[in-house]
Amino acid sequence: MSQPREFILTLSCPDVIGIVASVSGFLAERGCNIIDSAQFGDRDSGAFFMRVSFAVPDGPSLDEIRQAFDEIGRRYAMRWSIDDAAARPRVLIMVSRFGHCLNDLLYRYRIGALGIDIPAIVSNHRDYYRLAASYDIPFHHLPVTKTTKQDQERRLMEIVEQEDVELVVLARYMQVLSNALCERMSGRIINIHHSFLPSFKGAKPYHQAHERGVKLIGATAHYVTADLDEGPIIEQDARPVGHSQTPDDLIAIGRDIESAVLARAVAWHTERRVLLNGGRTVVFR
Repeated sequence: MSQPREFILTLSCPDVIGIVASVSGFLAERGCNIIDSAQFGDRDSGAFFMRVSFAVPDGPSLDEIRQAFDEIGRRYAMRWSIDDAAARPRVLIMVSRFGHCLNDLLYRYRIGALGIDIPAIVSNHRDYYRLAASYDIPFHHLPVTKTTKQDQERRLMEIVEQEDVELVVLARYMQVLSNALCERMSGRIINIHHSFLPSFKGAKPYHQAHERGVKLIGATAHYVTADLDEGPIIEQDARPVGHSQTPDDLIAIGRDIESAVLARAVAWHTERRVLLNGGRTVVFR
């Protein structure tokens, strides 16, 4: 007997009566077994969000299920997607000279903790080409200057299209992306940064925080928009620190938090657990 195929349905739409009944009835009629279901009705926006993991023992293909579900999608004015749970989203990683997040993502990828494929690593420096080679991942050195920025982004998008990349992860990539690129890749780029912002901008933020006696440090992972570091937040974490810790101590703690927060954000996105809700997100953990 063949193993049941598993799919993931995600949807958002205006919140009205009957959505859950229609979805569950649709799946039952086709012999689908619901494995996990989560939903949320936002009273502020009047929007409804749902994620359903379900198994199909035999019968309709993924395309047939999608075609049949389209009628429900149109009835409720849904934004929806049905994806193969076994599929491995293709994720491109971008990095500059801080490699802790890159190292963490690659290790999780190697041990199978992240169900993704990494077809390329892109950097404006050459620091990590040996690391990429050790994982047998193509490394693309795309340096950025004021005169080459537009060409660099054009080449980046060529790689995204050629490699069928679903998600771009800025693993401490220290260059600002153009508004045009942010709009083109809306909802498909995740960034990580320390959570001192908007305070302590610029160089040596942990040194600035130490000088001010900050007692809590953390990190934020969010989708990238044209508003720098202000995109919809996916995940955050923080840790208390004390007066005895040096700036180097704060940097080390910050690196650990940044790595863990980014990894969770990437996992949740690729597992179809994150839905956009205007300037916010709904995360079905």
